[in-house]
Amino acid sequence: MKTEELIIYGFTFLVCLGIVFYYVYRGSKRSKQVQQKVAQAKEDGRFEPVSLHPYIDLNTCIGSGACITACPEKDILGLIDGQATVINASSCIGHGACFHACPVDAISLRIGTEKRGVDLPHVKPSYETNINGIYIAGELGGMGLIKNSAEQGVQAVENIARLRPERNTEEYDLLIIGAGPAGIAGALTAKSKGLKFKIVDQDSLGGTVFTFPRSKVVMTKPMNLPLYGKLKLVNTSKEELLSIWNEALGRNEIEVEEHCEIDQIIPEGAYNFKVVAKNEKVFRAKQVLIAIGRRGTPRKLNIPGEQSTKVAYRLLEPETIEGEKIVIVGGGDSAVESAMLLMDHNEVHLSYRNEKFGRIKTQNKSNLDAAVAAGKIKLLLGSNLKEIRKEDIVYTDAQGEEIRLQNDRVYIFAGGELPISFLQKAGIEVDKKFGKIVRKH
Repeated sequence: MKTEELIIYGFTFLVCLGIVFYYVYRGSKRSKQVQQKVAQAKEDGRFEPVSLHPYIDLNTCIGSGACITACPEKDILGLIDGQATVINASSCIGHGACFHACPVDAISLRIGTEKRGVDLPHVKPSYETNINGIYIAGELGGMGLIKNSAEQGVQAVENIARLRPERNTEEYDLLIIGAGPAGIAGALTAKSKGLKFKIVDQDSLGGTVFTFPRSKVVMTKPMNLPLYGKLKLVNTSKEELLSIWNEALGRNEIEVEEHCEIDQIIPEGAYNFKVVAKNEKVFRAKQVLIAIGRRGTPRKLNIPGEQSTKVAYRLLEPETIEGEKIVIVGGGDSAVESAMLLMDHNEVHLSYRNEKFGRIKTQNKSNLDAAVAAGKIKLLLGSNLKEIRKEDIVYTDAQGEEIRLQNDRVYIFAGGELPISFLQKAGIEVDKKFGKIVRKH
């Protein structure tokens, strides 16, 4: 072999070796970075999922990284030693993009973990519960994302429409409880199937989405809305989404009976239900679709002064509030996002009983850190609100010392009471799920 050829082969070998070394080094460096993020997530309490989340089968995963690329959220997934891992699981919003992107079907979507159970009603693949004629779709069944909830609402009503029990002229084929994504999509499907139906909501059109701050960006994915068409929305405002729903319902002459909270569903024989509202109004239907959120009634602190008019449990029009001293109570995304919407024109204190925020999205954590550093939000970590008075509040700090703070308005974001008793009164079975598979290939 000629000297020139040896030099060429040698040079090529060194280049290839250098490339291999570079990729191995880069992969090792990224693995260490992800390991550090996982360790930090565990320390901050963000490693354990709170709702729907991806579960990775390491025996199948090939480390393609497709799941990481597909996920629109930051630092939910990463690669360690050439295999995918979950990082900030508590920030996962359950859209399932990683599930669809995996080329080897190594990801399934699950509810709960081996250690942490989640209360879920018993629901068949048809979305029917153990009570024949009562169906559940959307957030209450574990699917909280708008697109997933809407799809479940459509599928549930399609199954309902296949079974058409005879009814008297004054009865409904279907009563839909909840006017959120699942309920609206279900109502439009019911209209397309020629069902006689009624849709009611304890608040207003939009369900949980209605309680978002007006300027909050709703994360959703393109979806088909029956009798309306394809919605190509990814990042949109609450107002735009509600406008579309109003247009879709109005175009099809569907009215939502708002401020009608259902108290009890009473089975009266096969496919025959008496549904009683808290205002004593009675509906009779052959089948019922429950499409309410998991929060149900806002959870209260049960402290003196909480009944004051200065207290609210949702933020609807932040742009109208200026020059006030505001205390926001809570450690979740709703509390943090509301604080950031109010901070530019008000004096905002954010009170949280723990020392760290462990349940918020990564981007919200970054935005909050920046706002605190800029002096726009004052944190009261390790604090507990004890009393709400006309001109101030009383709270205890992390050392247990009682402190008074002048205050004009209080927002409480302490979650909501799960509607377990409501379901159980109707005879619906509710179980605690530990790592239940919701979707798999």
